[in-house]
Order: sequence, then structure tokens, then C-alpha cells
Amino acid sequence: MTTQQKIRHVLKHYGTMMAAVIIILIFSLLRPDAFFTLQNLVNISRQISLLVIVAIGATLIMVMEEFDLSLGSLASLGGIIGATLAVKSFPIFFAMLIAVLCCALIGLFSGWLITKFNILSFITTLAMSTIITGIIFAITGGSTVFQGVPKSYRSIGTTMVYGVPLLTIIMILLTVIFWFIMRHTPFGRKLYAIGGNPRAAFVSGIPVKKMKVIAFALCAGLSGLAGVLLSSRLGSAHPSGGDGLFLQAYAAVFLGKTMFRGGVANIWGTLVGSIILGVLANGLTIMQVPTFMQDLLTGCIIILALVLQKIGAKTDD
Repeated sequence: MTTQQKIRHVLKHYGTMMAAVIIILIFSLLRPDAFFTLQNLVNISRQISLLVIVAIGATLIMVMEEFDLSLGSLASLGGIIGATLAVKSFPIFFAMLIAVLCCALIGLFSGWLITKFNILSFITTLAMSTIITGIIFAITGGSTVFQGVPKSYRSIGTTMVYGVPLLTIIMILLTVIFWFIMRHTPFGRKLYAIGGNPRAAFVSGIPVKKMKVIAFALCAGLSGLAGVLLSSRLGSAHPSGGDGLFLQAYAAVFLGKTMFRGGVANIWGTLVGSIILGVLANGLTIMQVPTFMQDLLTGCIIILALVLQKIGAKTDD
């Protein structure tokens, strides 16, 4: 193997981890007093928790080489439904459960449309996102839900368990659960098979349409859960509160594709990608860099990740 091939191999398999370490080192050197502290690390884990939950759902879809552009709208809807039901004195657990199930049903319907009529997931979910936005504004009239939100609803997003945010614990549990599902169950292996070659998967007896519908439902349910937890953390639900999670979720998945299963979306890689984005946003905030720069850098990171994946892929040629 030549030196150039070795470099490509390293970029393909360890590029994302190297980027994470470099970013952490830079901010640690620039602001060690504010960045590299236990309190700030805990804060970062809480900040990325919702992103990771949405990104896990996006990973399930990208494993099959599909896209769901309604993730942000679903998160917004989940928060609106959860907060609205809580205000109307529904039991907190049921308010959150109903919100998640409503989003999962929408994902189920999107998956059914895509598989039943063989239409592009990109276009279908983009249209569904517009419909969801209309539903949200019909419910709220464009206003933020914040008056009368009970403390019991808000506590879930702000509770600490032995110094660790409950949101962080939920994030870790979901990451481990879906890693196990994708790595060690027939369901996960079937999704990877569909992403590798849908035709071959169908011929081998895998119910491709059914698996896709389930994956879209799970993805939508996770987005709804993230929206519910976001509204709990903030104590309010904004009609477009989850929109910011959409781009970052896919950025995390793209970054993670260089990890563990080179060039393929995977759960642990998505977690590392989310950490990179969270550390970057946190560090830039500490450095008092304008907010719009974070959006610019996120877009640049996605492009860079795609380029590195293409460079690394040449190793296999």
C-alpha cells in the first residue's frame, strides 16, 4: 500500500474521530478556563441530546439510502402537541406519548406513500413537511405555546440525575438500544441489506416495503420525541422550534459515515458526528463568534465530509 493509499485509508476509517479530537484540542487550548471543564462537558451532552435522538432516526432512513425532509417539522409538531395537551391537563406521560404516536403515524403514512406508489422519499417528505407546518399553524395560530405549561411537564427536560441531565441519559439509552437493533437483530441487518441492494434484498425474501414503512415510522417517532423533550426543556413550544435540528441531524449522519462502517450510516458514527457539531457550536459560542457563522460552518462540514468520503472510497478502487 502506497503512502497516498494509506492516507486515504486513514481518512476513510478515522477521519471523523480525528476531526473531533482536533476541534476539542483547539477549543481547549483557546479557552481552557471555560471550555474544558466538567460543567461545560455536561452542558454539551445536554445540548446534543435532542440532536442525537433526531439523528438516530435519520440514520435508520439513510441506511436504506432514503431521505426524510420532514424531521424538523415533525419535531416542531411533537413539541406543540405535547405542550398543548399538557396545558389542557392531560397526564404528562400520555401527553408525551400521544405526541410521539401522532408523529409516528405521519411517518407511517409517508412510508406507505413512498412504497405504495414508488415515489421519491425526497419529494414526498418535503411535501409532508409543508403539510405538517400547516397543521402546526392551524393548532397554534402561529403563536408559541407557553402559558399554563405545568411544572411536571417542564421538569423532564431539566431534571438532573446525580449531576447528569436526564436528557443525556435518554440520549445514551436510545443510542445503545438502536445500536443493538441495527447491529444484532434481523431488523437492522435487513435495513442494511435494503440499502446495499434493494432488488437483491427483495429476491432474498426481505419485505422491503414493510421494512421501509417501519423505518419511516420510527424516524418520525424519534423526531416527535425530540420535539417533546425540547418543549419540556424550554417550558414552551414554538411552531418552528424543531426546524434547526433537521440540517444538523443529517450533518451528523454524514460525518458518522466515515466511522466503524466506512461509507455507511451507523449509530455510533452518528453519535460522534453529533458530538463534533455540539462541540463546535459550544466552542464558537464561548469564543463569541456570531450565530450565523455556526450555520455556515455546519454547511461547510457536510461538504467536507462528503469530499473525504469520496477520497477515502478511492482506496477500494
